[in-house]
Amino acid sequence: MFFEEGQYYHIYNRGNNKENIFIEEKNYNYFLQKLKQYILPIADIYAYCLLKNHFHIVLRIKGKNEMPEKFKEKIHLPFSNLFNSYSKSINKAYNRTGSLFQEHLQRNRIENEEYLKQLILYVHLNPVKHKYEKQFESYLHSSYRSYILDKSTSIDRDFILNLFENVENFKFCHDKEE
Repeated sequence: MFFEEGQYYHIYNRGNNKENIFIEEKNYNYFLQKLKQYILPIADIYAYCLLKNHFHIVLRIKGKNEMPEKFKEKIHLPFSNLFNSYSKSINKAYNRTGSLFQEHLQRNRIENEEYLKQLILYVHLNPVKHKYEKQFESYLHSSYRSYILDKSTSIDRDFILNLFENVENFKFCHDKEE
């Protein structure tokens, strides 16, 4: 797994044999806790959507001067720690064995701001695409509400809202795509 400092990525994965990776409501929160624990020291998170059998995350790997010394040469390590930790806890809690995820983490580098904007929309609209919700705004396991509600969040809102110009245009672009 190769990540470059200062670069933007869309990362995603799904359950082995398309099985669910989030079995109960508490699993979503646990995954987000682990995401904050392992990934925030090395990346800015811009969007996420956790669906029963897969997830999407949009992030930027921090520059080496922004991350802890121990990860500067091993940027991939926190990702391994996140998915190993989550997999082990799910396997233990639900008395299962084997791989939880179908493959190693999938990642696509985001080459420009227009594509970044498109991915933010894609990630937030994913619950509608996969028929989990009729309205993306009501889906609880997406970062969309972190942009709309004025609450503390680990999402880097300011950068993305500036990219969309403001929160009103952010909402408008989502509504237009739906």
